[in-house]
Amino acid sequence: MLTIGQLAAHAGVTVRAVRHYHQRGLLAEPARDSSGYRRYDAQAVVDLVRIKTLSDAGVPLARIEELLHAEPGKFAAAITQIDQALAKKIRALTQHRRRIAELAGGERLFLPDEIVEILDQLRALGVSERTVQIERDAWILVAALSPEQVPEWANVKRLALDDPQFCQLYLACDEAFDWDPADPRLMDLAEVMVAWASQRRPELERDIPPGSAANPVAVALMSALVESSSPAWHRLGELSETRMETQDGPPAGHPVLDTDS
Repeated sequence: MLTIGQLAAHAGVTVRAVRHYHQRGLLAEPARDSSGYRRYDAQAVVDLVRIKTLSDAGVPLARIEELLHAEPGKFAAAITQIDQALAKKIRALTQHRRRIAELAGGERLFLPDEIVEILDQLRALGVSERTVQIERDAWILVAALSPEQVPEWANVKRLALDDPQFCQLYLACDEAFDWDPADPRLMDLAEVMVAWASQRRPELERDIPPGSAANPVAVALMSALVESSSPAWHRLGELSETRMETQDGPPAGHPVLDTDS
């Protein structure tokens, strides 16, 4: 006859596990002998080994009692059912792991590769991470509200970034982020932006299919996002719009948001 410690050792479990199986009604709890100890027989060892084996295989404790007393046919059917449940859980966990791995990709979790490449190009250009993150959020809005226009707008952005003058404008706007809205340099920058838009935007947008109008909600939200990020940028937008009213040409937009139409 074995003590609880000896029983646990033979089955490869802890004493605490044995007591837990007693509480769950999985393992019969013998009465105490005259010396106050519980003594376990050979059947207890067999039962405990079976319980441990089923538990190690992933069988829920709630199903173990059923399986301990099941006939061979019902046992096999129950095991198949449990295996299917485990397989489903594994698929879910695998999907979670894949999503966790995607998080390491940062922006690729939210945006298509073509946009991530544009953001990386901006970083290589020397644009501050703050401005890159603002543009990232603007693209997230586009992808959510007007996904069909992402390829067209991305192409316009890529072509603009091939223009050295546009890159200088982008860097200038990045620098202007912290300027006072009354800074006179904003007027000069607005004039350069308007001049660039008048000369280059029609050429950059010539491949956009006719009738492919920008989603007004997406444009409004993107504009609000960009201009609310910086009082100087908000003022720059106002100056550009006022300047454009005296000219016959496309909206000047903003280098961070050059997809306005």
